[in-house]
Amino acid sequence: MLVEKPVLRARLRAARDQFAAEGSHAITAPAAFLARLQPGLTVATYCPIGSEADPSQLAAAAVEHGCTLALPHVVDRATPIRFLAWAIGDPLAEGPYGLRQPRLDSPEVAPDIILTPLVGYDLRLNRLGQGAGHYDRAFARYPDAWRVGVALSMQEAPAIPSDVWDVPLEAIITEEDMLWHDER
Repeated sequence: MLVEKPVLRARLRAARDQFAAEGSHAITAPAAFLARLQPGLTVATYCPIGSEADPSQLAAAAVEHGCTLALPHVVDRATPIRFLAWAIGDPLAEGPYGLRQPRLDSPEVAPDIILTPLVGYDLRLNRLGQGAGHYDRAFARYPDAWRVGVALSMQEAPAIPSDVWDVPLEAIITEEDMLWHDER
């Protein structure tokens, strides 16, 4: 029997907080990720909040491979996120929910790769996010973007409940490994 999303979300957040407090768990760029990076691609990354896995080394690798970066810009729970151009070191504005995001006057871009924060994931590459549906709507808006979750290995769950609107990932990168579907 699957655990309901709110219960699973709370349990995984608490476990992630404890795991992160116990030490540093750097996410490095695996070879399969690096092989996808090409000059001119736009990689949407994110600024981690609390104990979220830090994608900064993945973003740095993207820049080293000639990619440009973007960060999500959130207005509120109901408004779809937009991806705004950003470069490492550019100033960030305070956003809702403790987010750090590009200023509103940054240009909107279409990502080729979307690095996604996770609360949890399973081996079928289903993801559990914060619950607002921002990334599911972004995946629908950019169906050709490569969807990559970034998580700590302990965030793996036996099964993530999946609703009809939930869009699975195509890869997940943790501090230990990378899981992916090799169809694209």
